[in-house]
This record gives sequence, structure tokens and C-alpha cells, in this order.
Amino acid sequence: MKSLYEIRFSGSGGQGIITAGMVLGEGASLFDGKYVVQTQSYGPEARGGACKTELIIADYPVNYPKPILADILLAMSQAAYDKYIHEIKDDAFVVVDSSLVQYKPAKGVYPVPITKLAAEEVGLKVTANVVALGVISSLTKIASYEALERALLSRVPRGTEEINKKALALGKKLEFKDNV
Repeated sequence: MKSLYEIRFSGSGGQGIITAGMVLGEGASLFDGKYVVQTQSYGPEARGGACKTELIIADYPVNYPKPILADILLAMSQAAYDKYIHEIKDDAFVVVDSSLVQYKPAKGVYPVPITKLAAEEVGLKVTANVVALGVISSLTKIASYEALERALLSRVPRGTEEINKKALALGKKLEFKDNV
């Protein structure tokens, strides 16, 4: 496993992209003992506009807060995929929401119908960001599942803990073939 990961989660406002990044960062730092820097940006629109969160997760203090080329890219909208697919490392993990994004099959690209699974399997489309976290946990091991669950449960609204645990578990249990 690498000692430093540059990560970009991107999509549209309202998809929970920023929250997913915060949960990943808190899980890795507070519960797995990693060093984490997290930034975020939104487009001019509140809902539906472009948004992204970027993290650097490392085993040592981080000196520069912005990813250059991503080791992990999550694209939850077509605009996000089109904008960031060229800003990844050769060995990057690219998770695309195949229910929303038309993508080019390639090594390291993992299409998952994240939003569709959230709606059909969890029963709430708004849990797509949590399903995506489970997928990323399963693929990359960037943060332990236990750390993600603890961070998630500290952030979600009271009364939604079980549905969010279900969404995280759904993403984690998906199996991926070696994508070569």
C-alpha cells in the first residue's frame, strides 16, 4: 500500500460529495491515525452545480494541500468525469457512477451504478455518496471500513444511522474483478 494518496471526489451539488470527502478524511485521520488534508469547492449554483472535494491522505505530515494527479477519482456526474479523467495517475482507481456517467472503459476504471443501487437496494437515492464510500473502501483500502463507519455515524442525522450503515455495507460488499 502506498504511503500517500491524492484523492478527488467530484459531482454535482446535492449529491453529498463534500460529506463523503469529510467522512473519508475523518475516518482516516481520527480512527486510522493517518495525516489528512481536505479541501472543497462548489460551483456558483447551490444544487446541481459542480462541486468537488480533494484529499491527501498520508502516513506522514502533508506539506502541500492540493492533489496534482489523483490516485483515486470518484466521478458522480458527466461533467466531473469529463473534467477530471485526464488528471489521474497511470495506476489510479477511477470509480464512475455508471447510472449517470458515460465513460471510456480502461484499466483502473470501475463502473458502478451507484445512484441506481442506492435507490433500489438501500431505498434512498440520497445515500449514493455513502454507497460510493463503501466501494472506495473495498477497492482501495485507503481507510479501514470500521473507521469509515465510525466517521459516518458521527456525521449523519440522528435516526438515519441504520440506513447509512446499510448503504456503506452495500458499497463494500460489491465485488470487482481485476480491471486490467
